[in-house]
Amino acid sequence: MKTLVYSENTELSLQLLGKALQLSGVGVSVIAVGSTQAEALAKCGAKVYAVKDGATDVIRAALLKVITVESPDLVMVGSTKRGRELAPRVAAALNAGYSGDCYDIQPTDGGFTTRRLTYGGAVVATGTIKGKPVIVGVPARSFQKPEAQGTRGEIVELEITVPASRIRVVETRTKRAGDAGLENAKIIVSAGRGFKKREDLKLLEDLAAVLDAKMGCSRPVSADLGWMDQWVGISGKKVAPRLYVACGISGTIQHAAGIRDSQTIVSINIDESAGIHELSDYSIVGDIYAVLPALTRALRERTG
Repeated sequence: MKTLVYSENTELSLQLLGKALQLSGVGVSVIAVGSTQAEALAKCGAKVYAVKDGATDVIRAALLKVITVESPDLVMVGSTKRGRELAPRVAAALNAGYSGDCYDIQPTDGGFTTRRLTYGGAVVATGTIKGKPVIVGVPARSFQKPEAQGTRGEIVELEITVPASRIRVVETRTKRAGDAGLENAKIIVSAGRGFKKREDLKLLEDLAAVLDAKMGCSRPVSADLGWMDQWVGISGKKVAPRLYVACGISGTIQHAAGIRDSQTIVSINIDESAGIHELSDYSIVGDIYAVLPALTRALRERTG
């Protein structure tokens, strides 16, 4: 059995490679962008096809080219924002079977059985995809990274030519520092609809500074109010920090699915019947406008 792997995120690509080596043993190929990612993947023994340009159209063309050359049974693509766009496009071009956000993949007769969470993580959906290749999207932290191998894998430089893109960049916006890196953050403090005004997020910023935390929010704060760029939830960022502090967040299924892998969840909400309390390891029933300043002050005094 042959397997092909791709993600623009090296950490996620290594995780996919770990599963590919487990399934295939040999016959594993990887597409990498740039020499740094190529070297990291080659150390694990895989055959690496390296491209210089990581544009979506280039990677799509690279995947189709390598699939033609290697004829893999399984193609795993990391379920990043770009990967969720890329994998279905490749599947459509090949008229191949596709399933997204699968945390488990097992070979079956003539295909693969996959498992993915649905309904906000409340239900596990099991499906079987047959044909060749089968294309599967895989979220981060589904599989373990492999150990470096004694034999370095071959690196093949790919030259890809694609037609001029039909996409036109209308505007570029710089992300605020507080919104970046949520998926890898060790501590996250998040804002919900309990905040009445955008200016009141200063209370969350002060707490984040004391905890050396990243700032997140629920979907309405970002998508509806536009106060922040990224939100935490099944349709936004799925996170797994050591500590997640939910401030003024009700705890809908959509948000709960995004924080279910957090090690410790602390909630602050004035409504004692809010669903977030059921998810939390520690709950504070109180007004965020009173609790946050007091909590920030206490932490400052404790840390000196």
